[in-house]
Amino acid sequence: MRTALAALLSVAAGLIVTSGLVSAQHENVDIEDGGRAFRSACANCHGTAGDQIAGIDLGRGRFRRVYSDPELVGIIRNGIPNTPMAATGVTEQQAVNIVGYLRSLAGSTRGPAVVGDSTRGRSIYDGKGACATCHRVNGVGSRVGPDLSAIGQNRQSAELEQSLVDPGAEVLATNRFYRVVTKEGVAVMGRLLNHDTFTVQILDSKEQLRSFVKADMREHGFVGTPMPSYFGTLDPQERADVVSYLMSLKGGSR
Repeated sequence: MRTALAALLSVAAGLIVTSGLVSAQHENVDIEDGGRAFRSACANCHGTAGDQIAGIDLGRGRFRRVYSDPELVGIIRNGIPNTPMAATGVTEQQAVNIVGYLRSLAGSTRGPAVVGDSTRGRSIYDGKGACATCHRVNGVGSRVGPDLSAIGQNRQSAELEQSLVDPGAEVLATNRFYRVVTKEGVAVMGRLLNHDTFTVQILDSKEQLRSFVKADMREHGFVGTPMPSYFGTLDPQERADVVSYLMSLKGGSR
């Protein structure tokens, strides 16, 4: 699939990110699954940011030719005759998810690329962005939000840029927030750690582990991410700097 996707994105260049042709034919486009498929099968050739082949930047929707979503799904599945793009053998739904994932990335990163500076980005992370009030890097910061110590290994730059401007667009299952209301009317919200048929465990805003029995709750359910959008708080250069810093986090020291 690695060789196939490399050829696909050389040939299927120019995909224009418009409202979803994919979703019109497939109601259940799994963007998260598409991202996993991309990282496991495509990033070896295209890089985690999708910009390792000349003239193509997957994270920003920059290709060389225009194809419809159904055509791209067919190319991913069946390949292109007389080219290095071989059939991948993925299911139609998997191909749909990959196209949907690429569309989602490009839709969140339109506009010219801005080169970031990781040193400036760390200063913004610690200062103006106040990111450590929710996130933790190598033991420093809050546990309320996801730990970012190795975020540069697990996500690509376009995804991080999207999270800064539209944090609710794609939330991984491990980062979802949950709200419960007890029979006494006390509301508690926090990052979901675990839940089953009978109980819910969350990490609340004070970094305390809370466990609840569902039968004892007035109501409970998932809520949107509490992370704010930085679209109006940070300018494009500042956001690029923060992304550059986050991409430098590979699990070692700050």
